Amino acid sequence: MSRVAKNPVKLPAGVEVKFAGQQLSVKGAKGTLELNVHSSVEVSEVSGELRFVARNGDQQARAMAGTTRALVN
Repeated sequence: MSRVAKNPVKLPAGVEVKFAGQQLSVKGAKGTLELNVHSSVEVSEVSGELRFVARNGDQQARAMAGTTRALVN
């Protein structure tokens, strides 16, 4: 796994996250941001944190998991 993707993104209070397929939507006090997540990346919300995992173990999937985590952060 990417070293970057291992670190979860902590969600501040008042931030709402929605998943619709591969569409990730984050809504906060200052507006809404949307991101199309690559199909090789799985995003999950666990206890106020977003976690990013590569669906398969190849190098490109791990790289995309790290890139997605960095973009969301």
